[in-house]
Amino acid sequence: MQSIPSRFFLASFLSGVVVIGFACAPAPPEAPTETTPRTIVFVHGAWGGGWQYTKVQPLLEEAGHIVYRPTMTGLGERVHLGGPDVGLSTHIEDIVKVLEFEDLHDIVLVGHSYGGMVIAGVADRMPERIAKLVYFDAFLPDDGESVASLFGDSIDAMATVGGDGAEPWQLVPLWVEEGEPPPVDVPQPLLTFTEPIVLGNPEAARLPAVYLLTVEAGKEADLFDVFADRARERGWEVVEMEGTHNPHWFQPENFVNVLLQTLQ
Repeated sequence: MQSIPSRFFLASFLSGVVVIGFACAPAPPEAPTETTPRTIVFVHGAWGGGWQYTKVQPLLEEAGHIVYRPTMTGLGERVHLGGPDVGLSTHIEDIVKVLEFEDLHDIVLVGHSYGGMVIAGVADRMPERIAKLVYFDAFLPDDGESVASLFGDSIDAMATVGGDGAEPWQLVPLWVEEGEPPPVDVPQPLLTFTEPIVLGNPEAARLPAVYLLTVEAGKEADLFDVFADRARERGWEVVEMEGTHNPHWFQPENFVNVLLQTLQ
């Protein structure tokens, strides 16, 4: 998912806390801490696509890492494949197939916003392929939950179902203006928000994981705080980064620095 109202409109829902602050204004990035080369698979949020990581990929590759940034069915450059039967399980299968066909193992799986729903499902299916999970300002679901059950009426402030030429199965983001050039957010298949996730693999529950929470300057509360709290309850490290909901697009250097520190 791209964001909750004010944070979504920028682009497309205490113990043990590590706080890493960065100014929002552009600044020369610090040199990333040395890490073992990793294979990193990014799972984008709602309305988005793999294009959102085009600024991040070269920075990580320069540091010696391998990056995959697939686009899920019905979104980004695959928007023409959308339909009423495209749901959360479709997107989980999309990423599972990337891991299978690219023969990826020992990966870092990073899910942003709605992408947290997806990586939870992928981890449940293929825990043996995953070295670490990073929930990046993301949904952190329990079994049987959906985006709709977790965010409810908040979705209405972000998007409308159908109307103005859209199909009744499309959730259309309110911030995209007609005629805006690509890359651009696109309608999200509604079933991806309403389909409950099915979890239950105990091996997935034992995977190393970290929660990366972005916090906008001056904001005391954040709608993703509830998921950071869930991560703390699970004994995970929670890392806070000052920035928008989409630092991978607006603050790519700072985002890469923080991400690499979570992989130490």
